Amino acid sequence: MFQNRTDVAQQLLEKLRHYQGEDPLVLAIPRGAVPMGRTIALGLGGALDVVLVRKLRAPLQPELAIGAIDENGWTYLTDHATHHEVSADYIATEKLTQLQTLRARRAQYTSGRLPLAVKDRIVIVVDDGLATGATMVAALHGLRARQPARLVCAVPVAPPEAAAKIRPLVDEFVCLEVSADFHSVGQFYANFVQVEDVEVIALLNAAEPAKNQ
Repeated sequence: MFQNRTDVAQQLLEKLRHYQGEDPLVLAIPRGAVPMGRTIALGLGGALDVVLVRKLRAPLQPELAIGAIDENGWTYLTDHATHHEVSADYIATEKLTQLQTLRARRAQYTSGRLPLAVKDRIVIVVDDGLATGATMVAALHGLRARQPARLVCAVPVAPPEAAAKIRPLVDEFVCLEVSADFHSVGQFYANFVQVEDVEVIALLNAAEPAKNQ
């Protein structure tokens, strides 16, 4: 049981100390991972930005991911999409809905600037936990195409299936707990309060300008 995201961030930071001084780029998946990303970026002397992906929601079960989509429209579908017999029309509509949300969030979170450069840089992607792993797959796919020097995934918890899905996609997988007794990410936190957009924007704006070049 983790106390909160601050507790998680400190534990992940210690696992990532070997990147200190290497000017890593820490990319957080909003919203929950952004406070964690800020702590890790500061501790490693790196930069903070966001990587935007959205889960594709199952019909009538919006908390269940049947896939994920990145800002370029690349889509990953999980086995749930087949098991739930989700129609192609539903998936097309859901993709459009989530793409619109991604564009709105990009304008909201990083207004007036481009995403930070990934090419030839150590990139650490942070989330507050993996469930299906769908959003992380989409995030890593888009980032790998941008040719980082090293691609790292850092999360506090994941079920074995999600961990197995992510490991081949990265150069290093840092996970504090791989748990077979997994029902939701929130079950592993004593305090799992929602992070709001205003906090995400404030944390990104507070990032040291010199590090965000």
